[in-house]
Amino acid sequence: MNQPTFLNRRNLMRAAGSVAVSLMAPPRLLQRSALAVGKDRDKIHPTSFPLQISGSRRYLMDQHNAPFLIAGDAPQAMVVKLSVQQASHYFTNRLAYGFNSMWINLLCAGPYFPSCNKDGSTLDGIRPFMGYLAGGTDLANYDLTRPNEAYFARADHMLGIAAKMGLLVFLDPIETGQWLKTLQNNGPEKCLKYGKFLGQRYGHFKNIIWLNGNDFGSWAKHRNDRVVQAVAEGVHAADPTTIQTVELLCTPSLQDPAWTNLISLNGAYTYGATYQQMLQNYNHQPPMPTFLLEAHYEMENVGLPPDYGTPAVLRRQAYWTMLCGGCGQIYGNHYIWGFFPEWQSHLNTPGAAQFKIWKHFFNSIPWYALIPDQSHDVVIAGLGTYGNTNTRVSQDDYCTAACTADRTLVVAYLPTPRSLEVNMAKLSRPVHASWFDPTNGTYTAISRLPLVNRGKMRFSPARKNHAGSSDWVLVLNTQQD
Repeated sequence: MNQPTFLNRRNLMRAAGSVAVSLMAPPRLLQRSALAVGKDRDKIHPTSFPLQISGSRRYLMDQHNAPFLIAGDAPQAMVVKLSVQQASHYFTNRLAYGFNSMWINLLCAGPYFPSCNKDGSTLDGIRPFMGYLAGGTDLANYDLTRPNEAYFARADHMLGIAAKMGLLVFLDPIETGQWLKTLQNNGPEKCLKYGKFLGQRYGHFKNIIWLNGNDFGSWAKHRNDRVVQAVAEGVHAADPTTIQTVELLCTPSLQDPAWTNLISLNGAYTYGATYQQMLQNYNHQPPMPTFLLEAHYEMENVGLPPDYGTPAVLRRQAYWTMLCGGCGQIYGNHYIWGFFPEWQSHLNTPGAAQFKIWKHFFNSIPWYALIPDQSHDVVIAGLGTYGNTNTRVSQDDYCTAACTADRTLVVAYLPTPRSLEVNMAKLSRPVHASWFDPTNGTYTAISRLPLVNRGKMRFSPARKNHAGSSDWVLVLNTQQD
């Protein structure tokens, strides 16, 4: 396995305002783990819910004004597929991997969720509603104004465990993959009442953000949009301070302007290179916090081309997200979103382990202060090609970079091996430089001494990281890593 490389300061070759970096094999003492030097702020300062929008309107923060990095998993079918005890064990496992947020659907049914019952009942047969509309006795004709107390009490219990464990819950009130026809049959008035019921019932849970929609592709049809919004309006009427967002199919939340006054989080949903949609969201005015709501899930679409669900693809979309103004992401696992058979043997995966590294890395720096280097005036060369919708994620070589406003920190994600050129004169003072390996969480110092903040400098990583892949993170920081 190739090791990261070390820059000996004596090998800096100076010429006409530029510095070329020559790399040598690193001494082990300069390799340090992010899990050792990075501090997990969730453990040091437990989150004080409810969350609120920061003054910059770029990220979430808790009641002590501590920035909250969304580090989410997607156990969407939990309420109907797990027992309360299983849910507790699952939460415990995910906390060990650094997850602090959960996407949970309050209602879940097949065939859209293949593992779930077609009547939306729990694994022990508790249906979510007690009555039907005049049109029939199937899921599409459930009367949303007649909730089953036993069903929602089950959900309450799971949400209570999440709250005690300090987990944020993105709670979908009625996901639109399977339940859109039910919403249509109930009409806006009953949908509004259902939303009010939820807002009143769950208003005391301070760890909830409401996530409307789910693969909601027909939002452009007013009839469909109206009933989904009616639920959100009902929640807002009963609990006006709660944060809401919406998932539209493979497009940003604010692509539908009708949701502008209902949501305060802009989710990105894409199976392409995440930097494209994230930058679109970041540049939206007025600003709204943006996060990666859904992209490739680990082990999804097994047997198809290697763009799908590999650790390398998951790393690309995660680091691209944060260096394009993101305030976090929701990871996904093929076996977990629907709790398919053998899900318990697919918890401790490479993707989850590298997610933990990702979270520790960003929680060890002021991620909330990073500004995307869209004009490329800091990282000026070696950027690769800005992809298009036809570019396969695993082949996309675009380098995303971000820096703080005071130019004391620069972070760049390099998906493929090549040199990066940095305009050091844009930095406010000399910096310590390191390559960070996103596959094992180690830093390798590029120089024993701070690098001067003048001229231009080229940085080249080793061809392969610890996992044998080619992606690296360049960190230029006035503070020692």
